[in-house]
Amino acid sequence: MWRQLKKNPLSLVGIGLIVFWLVVALLAPFLARPEANSRDPYLIPQESFAIDPQPPRKGYPFGTSEQSYDLFYGIVWGSRTAFKVGLTVVGISMIIGLAVGSVAGYYGRWIDEILMRFVDVILAFPSFVLAVVIVAILSPGLDKVMTALAAVSWPTYARLLRGEILTVKQQTYVEAARAIGAGTRRTLIRHILPNSIYPLIIVGSMSMGQVVITAAAFSFVGLGAPVGYADWGQLISLSRNWIIGSAGNPFGYWYTFFFPATAIFLFVLGWNLTGDAFRDILDPRMKR
Repeated sequence: MWRQLKKNPLSLVGIGLIVFWLVVALLAPFLARPEANSRDPYLIPQESFAIDPQPPRKGYPFGTSEQSYDLFYGIVWGSRTAFKVGLTVVGISMIIGLAVGSVAGYYGRWIDEILMRFVDVILAFPSFVLAVVIVAILSPGLDKVMTALAAVSWPTYARLLRGEILTVKQQTYVEAARAIGAGTRRTLIRHILPNSIYPLIIVGSMSMGQVVITAAAFSFVGLGAPVGYADWGQLISLSRNWIIGSAGNPFGYWYTFFFPATAIFLFVLGWNLTGDAFRDILDPRMKR
């Protein structure tokens, strides 16, 4: 594994970025201490109730946003939100996709036909539009966004795994396992899934960044995290009135969108590069 990683230094950069954000998320209570009377540490403290953002200064290294929310606090605790959203959505999607894809690919026949036609129906809708409809029905909120994203993401994993299983189950070692009396469960779990699941891990790692971007888009349009919640998309939403600056000073409020956007960029870049590393390590064709 280490030899494979050293062949692609960018993979090490991606892993380094993920480790960096993981450390930030774990040390959030020490890097940005919640207020003593705060009922929820994810609620960003406000310096005052002034409307105009204020530039970086002592005590507020990233400045404050509209309504005087502390940007440094929001970005530090927003890293926890990013991991929460990404891991939850990808985890649920992979579990559902693993179950549906395994059954469809292994048993085939009418079971495969019914499950794949249902998958086709979901994939026929634009995923973002379908997710917006689900959130609108369930009511806005970060938990509803995660539910909607998981509901529209799992068919991709199911179809991908099903295709891999259709190929792997025809291999001679699977036929040999059946010939010596291996049951359905043992054949599927011991011989088929370990040799067909690596594409899901690769796609899942690359989807982490996409999920965070999509969740940020929901917060930006007002369907995700509420105002004042530590979410990078919500912080960018607070900067929408200040992106063009003021008369004669177009970059006067650059900090309101620069720091949240940079956080999203580095987080997504880290997962994309890490996905490439997983592909190099897990794909047997790359090893050959």
